[in-house]
Amino acid sequence: MAVKLAGGGGAYAIRQNADINVTPFVDILLVLLIIFMVAVPMATTSIKLDMPPAKETATPPKPPVLITIQDSGALFLAGRPTSLQTLAQDVSAQFVADGQAGPRKDQRLMVSAQADVPYEALMGVIDRVHAEGWTQIGIVNEDLR
Repeated sequence: MAVKLAGGGGAYAIRQNADINVTPFVDILLVLLIIFMVAVPMATTSIKLDMPPAKETATPPKPPVLITIQDSGALFLAGRPTSLQTLAQDVSAQFVADGQAGPRKDQRLMVSAQADVPYEALMGVIDRVHAEGWTQIGIVNEDLR
């Protein structure tokens, strides 16, 4: 019973096996999974924070000042006509009249424009008030009535 290694393809011919044995790969992955499952809970740390107690009464935010732009290009501040050149002074006066005097970065403005107002006109108003120091500027996209 001799084995023929060279030559033809008898019953005892050696053939190449092209199948990949994935069993060792799966074993390694399962071992790594178990290691990470054990190591991660030990690696988490907690930070102690001393938080201030919650206030029982919160003051509601004051209503914003509304700037309206009409189709004709006319500007209105809280229902009164104004112009782009005097807009900053009028907005400051309106905040003082509403009892909201303070830093401009804390004051809220809303800009409302009718449907046919050009984009440049809307952005011109927003740029003007932003350049004067107001940073909380919103755009109204529906009717407030």
